[in-house]
Amino acid sequence: MRIEATVGGAALRKLMLVELSAEQREAAERSHDECFAILGPPGAGKSIALAERAAALRARFPASEPLYLTSERELDEFAVELLRACGRDVTLVDDVDAELLFAQACAPLFALEWNEFSADQLDPEVPGLRSPERFLRSAFRLIRRLRDADVAPAFFLSRALTGATEFYAQPPNFAEPALLSATKHSYHDSLAVSSEELTRQRRREIDLAKILAKLFERYVELVESADRMTGRDAAIAAAELLERNGDCAQALRARHRFALLDDAQELTKSHLRLVRAIFGDRLQGVTLCGDPTSVVTHARMTNPKETFGFATASVELHGSYRSPAVQLERSGDARAEAALVAARVTEWIDGGTAPERIAVIFRSVRNVELYEEALLERNVPTLLSGDSNVFTDRRALDALALLWNVYDPFAHAWLLRTLGNRAIGLSDASLVLLCSEPPDPQRALFAFDQEPAPTARATRWHPKRDLRLGWNVVRGERDEALSDDAAARIRRFRSLRERWVAAMHELPFERFARLVWSEGLARDGEPGSARARAQQAVLRHLLQRLQAFVTQNADPGIADVLEYAAQRMESDLETCQLDETEGFVHLLSVEAARGREFEHVVVSNVRPGGFPRWYAPDAFLFSPRYGMIPKDNVGDARAARTAKFSYYVYRSKASQQYYDRERRAFRYACRRARRSVLVTAGGPPIRSKSAPEFLEELR
Repeated sequence: MRIEATVGGAALRKLMLVELSAEQREAAERSHDECFAILGPPGAGKSIALAERAAALRARFPASEPLYLTSERELDEFAVELLRACGRDVTLVDDVDAELLFAQACAPLFALEWNEFSADQLDPEVPGLRSPERFLRSAFRLIRRLRDADVAPAFFLSRALTGATEFYAQPPNFAEPALLSATKHSYHDSLAVSSEELTRQRRREIDLAKILAKLFERYVELVESADRMTGRDAAIAAAELLERNGDCAQALRARHRFALLDDAQELTKSHLRLVRAIFGDRLQGVTLCGDPTSVVTHARMTNPKETFGFATASVELHGSYRSPAVQLERSGDARAEAALVAARVTEWIDGGTAPERIAVIFRSVRNVELYEEALLERNVPTLLSGDSNVFTDRRALDALALLWNVYDPFAHAWLLRTLGNRAIGLSDASLVLLCSEPPDPQRALFAFDQEPAPTARATRWHPKRDLRLGWNVVRGERDEALSDDAAARIRRFRSLRERWVAAMHELPFERFARLVWSEGLARDGEPGSARARAQQAVLRHLLQRLQAFVTQNADPGIADVLEYAAQRMESDLETCQLDETEGFVHLLSVEAARGREFEHVVVSNVRPGGFPRWYAPDAFLFSPRYGMIPKDNVGDARAARTAKFSYYVYRSKASQQYYDRERRAFRYACRRARRSVLVTAGGPPIRSKSAPEFLEELR
């Protein structure tokens, strides 16, 4: 109903107009030349009013092409298309690819190849650098937020140095009773600092700021040169292009004239800079639609108060199209909770609700296998969307293992996975035999040079042992030691692999992968069962991701595809878009449920550590006022934390702000349902002083 109004005919628009409330009608008919905001809680009908406002604009100004964007992702895509139209061959990438690009910027730092180290201008003993992987991830998360806030490297360094000077020139009272009371007893030692210790921490902080500024600058250079941009990078690049080219900005303004932005609370400062570059600093002709209290993501730096502050007029909707009945259930443990969720979902489906109209929402879907398995046990097909990583799904790993077996049979971890899965199903005893030496010790597998092996071990290690399993499978040198059934299975796999090797060189990647998986994978469950359908959905999504990589790159080899998959497996930034396939119950993170509506919703794992997640600050934070705030105290330190970090967490109420946002995300999840919402938790309530119990707050 919300979408049809933007594309339907006059009769439909008339019907919609009749059904609009007085507030929605006012929102649709208000002046279009000012910056206008449509506000309201989830389910108030904001998107309906925005759609009707768009229809009214098209009817009144038929020559214009209003820019109607329903999410910040569509604005990212608009920025990329704008850059391409201006001659730049830009590729839109996600944060996983961006982090790999940032890793290139960090490589000389981790190798200590910077001239500043040899010239003693920087001390490599800075917070976080002892663990390069942790430093890289924390630094990238910081730079990602700085890009969202449209902060340039030079400004970042300037504010970091100024903040350090102002803080350490007049340090606060670290013995303040309120500060000591708010700080954990184990971190009180971080507040017992002398002036000499503060001076030492200041030097480390300044060195850290200089290192991060240089990495930030190098990352921006790599983004500009490679033209591989995230949405935030593309928005900044497009805004800079329009700011330099006034004629292009005027042409865009004349073409679109109006902009209607749904879910505007999710817009970052870099997004707003792009919109302002087109429609002017006052955002004339722009309609902002959203709920300032419905920001649910921690991945982007958003400021709804600043975003909606551009509006010179607004209408707030108070009605609700979604008033679900709320039920609370607490089970004895997580397994009992999963069984309860599966039973309730089955009841809804048996009652006539289509599976795709049911959602089980979590704060994160990275570890929800228990709930998925409970649903599959009841023959309910499921789809995961949100921060799930398809490359680490067990079904995807089985499929990737077969591709590895074709390309490199000596990647023994993948080979053992294939030999032990249900398609071949070798026993442990058979695997031991395949890992052993052949009966003829005189037969050499390959010729070695006379010099000793480069790897020396104190055990009975021999270079041939590292290849033994692969050779025994490929050559069949231990077939006679296996049972007849196991030997037949190995011979069948060997024959299939020889065929797959030929296909790898002859067929396009997609056909090759389909051939290997159709012949080498065992089907989960019976044909047409929930397990079989869920397996097919995972394989379909995996193939789409791999094929997208092949399409974006110039004829990559199978090695490149497998390396891409390995990189994705190791990343904690991988996400999965919502699949609209019918007949599946959706298991979603809150971010994936944004803007979606279901008949029935289960909000599960509502307990500290699940929903909400624990507050775990990064290795270093940044504040425009205080500059850099490193957490780890390194060097000749007596405390694990820095004094500035303990003070900042107390003064900014960082933990409280974090859990307030988690609470808003929880309420947002509950408002995704039209008819009923079930809130569940496993285990007794945790009496934590820091993390709240959302389920108990509803009682």
